[in-house]
Amino acid sequence: MVRRLTCVIVAVLLGLGLFSVPASAADAADHSSPRYLALGDSLAFGYQPTQDFTQGYVNQLYATLHTDQPRLQLTNLGCPGETTTTMRTGGVCPYPGHGSQLDTALAFLRAHPGRVRLITIDIGGNDVNRCVSATGIDLACVDQGLLAIAVNLSVIVPRLRAAAPYATIVGMTYYDPTLAAWLSGPAGQALAQLSLELVHRLNRLLVARYQAGRFRIADVAAAFSTDNMTTMVNGVPLNVARICQWTWMCAPAPLGPDIHPNTAGYGVIAQTFAAIL
Repeated sequence: MVRRLTCVIVAVLLGLGLFSVPASAADAADHSSPRYLALGDSLAFGYQPTQDFTQGYVNQLYATLHTDQPRLQLTNLGCPGETTTTMRTGGVCPYPGHGSQLDTALAFLRAHPGRVRLITIDIGGNDVNRCVSATGIDLACVDQGLLAIAVNLSVIVPRLRAAAPYATIVGMTYYDPTLAAWLSGPAGQALAQLSLELVHRLNRLLVARYQAGRFRIADVAAAFSTDNMTTMVNGVPLNVARICQWTWMCAPAPLGPDIHPNTAGYGVIAQTFAAIL
């Protein structure tokens, strides 16, 4: 169902011209302009359950950068549902003329040598999200997902760095949406605590792989106070409060629960990227 919804969303946006892959003469019209290339999953895409996809962290970061760099141009290849495997091999979002998001990114970098000044990337969350449910965390599934991340990023990271040796490349850590389970009582609080170890393992792996490619790190986990369960806000741990404040996890149906940030949450992520540029 998630895959079908993703394809419908992307097909609609392709029809509207809101989601595009740079391979046309129009894109090549101004090779002298500096470029910002955004890669990743639904967070880079800017997904929200309201169907407003214009306020993602990439859009907000670009708006901030564009103020001081009016010639800067954005190309966003973010794909809802993307995993590290599909980023390498394709199969979720259509990339006309290319098999995958990685292939498309590399082609774009070849077409704009030395012009891509900034690359941002968030990937890996979907490799392990499937391992978490309301009843617990499948640790064998987590191990499998982390192995896939390690293998795929060992290809993705060096290929991006080789194609853009002088670009600033920034990868992000993830917040923990499962912390919202804390609100459901003792069993949910145990699940929330357990989820922190999963996020720690995921983020340690991402940081290690990104640093190996000389990527900078946007520590979104820290920005969301992910480890702070001791500071209480209206009787709720700060990390839980942040998830409710900056994502759709605590929103009533039909918008919630949803793991994606709201506009304010995407703004926090954008600020986290901006702070290290």
